[in-house]
Amino acid sequence: MSKIKVCLVGCGRIATLNVLGYKDNPDAELYAVCDLNRERAQAFAAEHGATKVYCDYAEVLQDPEIQVVDLLVPHHLHCKMTVQACEAGKHVSVQKPMAMSLEECDIMIGAAKKAGVKLKVYENFIFYPPYVKAKAMIDQGVIGDLQSIRIKMNAGVNKSGWKVSPDTWAWRMEESTSGGGELVFDDGNHKFSIARYFMGEPDSVFAFIGRTDMEGVVYEKKDGTKIQFYQDAPSVITWTCKDGNRCGVFDISWSKDMEIHTDYYACDERVEITGSKGVIWITRCTGKMLQVPTLILYKDGSTTEYNNLRDDWADSFIDSTRDFIEAIKNDRDPVLTGEDGREVLKFSLAAIRAAELKRPVEVDSMDDYKKGAN
Repeated sequence: MSKIKVCLVGCGRIATLNVLGYKDNPDAELYAVCDLNRERAQAFAAEHGATKVYCDYAEVLQDPEIQVVDLLVPHHLHCKMTVQACEAGKHVSVQKPMAMSLEECDIMIGAAKKAGVKLKVYENFIFYPPYVKAKAMIDQGVIGDLQSIRIKMNAGVNKSGWKVSPDTWAWRMEESTSGGGELVFDDGNHKFSIARYFMGEPDSVFAFIGRTDMEGVVYEKKDGTKIQFYQDAPSVITWTCKDGNRCGVFDISWSKDMEIHTDYYACDERVEITGSKGVIWITRCTGKMLQVPTLILYKDGSTTEYNNLRDDWADSFIDSTRDFIEAIKNDRDPVLTGEDGREVLKFSLAAIRAAELKRPVEVDSMDDYKKGAN
């Protein structure tokens, strides 16, 4: 089988990690890149060895050599660009969150099925090797029956990691293009995926979602409109699970005066999973606040540290990308499918709805919810 040819659409900051899974891959190659900014696309192609450069997505879809499009674009474009790719016979990897609404998810899933192509919602966190190891231990019964999960996300000040320009964040500050807040709806999608990955399907969710404006951080658009940057924190989301007597807590903080050591974004995640026989802690995915082993087990009165795991955030991107290529090669479902991505989105939308109503919301009730309804 010849190598699967991929076009990466969107050459922004995160693309430097998404591209890693195509490097030295015996089954795939980065054949083309596409970005509205030609200079940026050309520089990215030169750095990563892509053969073709496009600035027009329509031309990408007309190229018969391209078999896969990897969409790294703002959320409001996911549905339209996914459907267009499916209709052109291309397999699609689309960034999380999958879409702006469940209706858009259904349209995307339907388009992929009609065209007979594969649709992957790109979620790298559940490929982070310490999480994968923890999941295997849980499935083996190491900590007994699952009881609860606590996910702590802490955003802060970035002095050591990526430098990201304000225009990269501006679209995330407007609901019309982002769909929701940057910490809960956008980055939070990773954490909702983690929760579902470890604990199974959520049942009922309750939430408080705060808002803190970022003093002095205002972006002026070309039309003169000003956008106030903010963080949707502090926030706390709690839920019960369908599978047994299980529950979870997702706690989000923005520490505006605290530096977070990181090679990437200024965000740190810590996860604690409690079972009837023990506890597992996983840390240091994006950030490096705790300089301890990324996976620690407590059981039978003692702790076991796992020190030799691949634990760079980039490793999760490599493994997630390679999963999709293997899924295409072996004609199997990818992780996550469109249906899975829809369930994760439904979880996050239920949390947002619960915060609006100030009462618990059944996650499955979101299937019938229409925005603007009481």
